[in-house]
Amino acid sequence: MKGRVIKSTGSWYTVNAEGKYIQARLKGKFKQQDLKLTNPIAVGDWVELDVEPGQETAVIRSILPRENYVIRKSTRNQHFSHIIASNLDQAMLIITMDQPRTSTGFIDRFLVSTESFRIPAILVVNKMDLLQSKKKGKEWLENLHEIYDPLDIPVIEISAQSDQDLSSRFQELLQGKSTLIAGHSGVGKSTLLNKLVPKAKQSTQEISKFSSKGVHTTTFAELFELDGGGDLIDTPGIKEFGILDIEENELSHYFPEMRAYLGHCKFHNCRHVNEPGCVVLEKLEEGEIHPSRYRSYLNMLEEEESHR
Repeated sequence: MKGRVIKSTGSWYTVNAEGKYIQARLKGKFKQQDLKLTNPIAVGDWVELDVEPGQETAVIRSILPRENYVIRKSTRNQHFSHIIASNLDQAMLIITMDQPRTSTGFIDRFLVSTESFRIPAILVVNKMDLLQSKKKGKEWLENLHEIYDPLDIPVIEISAQSDQDLSSRFQELLQGKSTLIAGHSGVGKSTLLNKLVPKAKQSTQEISKFSSKGVHTTTFAELFELDGGGDLIDTPGIKEFGILDIEENELSHYFPEMRAYLGHCKFHNCRHVNEPGCVVLEKLEEGEIHPSRYRSYLNMLEEEESHR
């Protein structure tokens, strides 16, 4: 029997097999193409399973090849990775100006991860009702558009808490697609999901007044089906997004504005830091590459070098 994993709670998985929801568990260990993973099976995986005789449960005997996945370093063990979700059509990052603040560094790490598997990304600015009342809100939003509009990455502005027409506005964007929803705790993922899929009934919680940070309300990743086709994969809030080991001369491949000049530098193994004849540095000076994106690139490059 074939099915898709829609929820993971550690040792047990909820699998949608031809419209029937079955609780399944792993049998033995799966080799994951030399990946060291904290989770052998991810939400979105297609699996083959055998129903246990006389039981309402099943055993997963194999994972079908993944088309793609979003992955990050484990927060507990830097030598291991965690697959957030798999078999995606697009990934949506929910961001806010503050309470909690989403940094451009965090955004760019997310974009590098999605770009590495050619997963289209969408940036959704939530809590616009609060942002518009702040003096720096307009400037912050304009800066966001200045960075990401030239990269053809959609920047959509919403107020999940108060926008009554949210479902209709997102209908065309999400229809018939498998979409990952990610972001820091407290950015409003669960509120947005409840608007789009009322039956989800995800719990929400106020921002901690003490820390101005979000409080985790989603414990496990879970897939919710949309009326009319498509699905949303809700994920626990992510504090940090550590990218996987990438060779220093390959990191720029995942920045589209740098990839455009691949092979144009004087040296074939140019890192775009201080090498003579570097076209990327020239384009940075000319304003073709945004300084914020270049800073993110240098930070990731330094992070990868420190782990070698």
